[in-house]
Amino acid sequence: MTDTQSTQSPAVPGDPGAIVVVDDVSHVYGSGPSAHHAISGLNFSVQPGEFVSIVGPSGAGKTTLLRTLAGLLVPTSGGVWVEGKRITGVPKGMAMVFQDYSRSLLPWLTVERNVAFPLQGSSIPKAERKAIVAESLDAVGLKGFGKRYPWQLSGGMQQRVAIARAIAYRPRLLLMDEPFASVDAQTREGLEDLVLQIRDRYGMTILFVTHDIDESVYLANRVLVLSRPPAHLVEDIRVDLPTPRDQITTREDPAFVHLRSHVARLIHGGGAE
Repeated sequence: MTDTQSTQSPAVPGDPGAIVVVDDVSHVYGSGPSAHHAISGLNFSVQPGEFVSIVGPSGAGKTTLLRTLAGLLVPTSGGVWVEGKRITGVPKGMAMVFQDYSRSLLPWLTVERNVAFPLQGSSIPKAERKAIVAESLDAVGLKGFGKRYPWQLSGGMQQRVAIARAIAYRPRLLLMDEPFASVDAQTREGLEDLVLQIRDRYGMTILFVTHDIDESVYLANRVLVLSRPPAHLVEDIRVDLPTPRDQITTREDPAFVHLRSHVARLIHGGGAE
């Protein structure tokens, strides 16, 4: 990933010890009468190890927010702090998984070389890089597929390669932008459980953008519900479902049903206007 571009701040806003702080962040595309106010005055903090889902109506600025958190977009106003530093570019210790795995993977490289890509130019010895790649592929269930090319794999397997590449970097913060939107329902369930296993295995903090309400509740410790543009935070919902999560028993839990219904009401009802 790109090297950190950040500035040490003498006074970091937000909750003490937070790995991510979003302080009064707004983003406007364009200017004048045609300007589009995507997000407005967002404030929240994320503690190390949390899994936070971000949901909202279509066009609510979820991807704009995530790209601002990644340092790919500069907020029009406000600021983002990662590990106590205000970011002005892509921070170290952060990786991102995009929705379109077919474009994020390099088709002319084998699976193992795709996974090794973020380690190029690092000081990690070659033998250790090879071991990291092997472990990352094993973590996503792709042991033995390293010599194949992405185009030889199914869509779900390609997204597993993209996840393996992200975790090979050993990020402390993982951003995911609707990563399972392009796969079928059964594959999606498997990938959801995979991400939970990876979070537990590596102790990562994950911010996960999704338009799927059930998915947002199933995966997360917290769900941030955004309004329609200009997006503001409607509610920050704590998810206290038992762990480990299970695709059948968790979704049958009355607490799960209540939470997903509450999120749905916020998005489709007056709360998210």
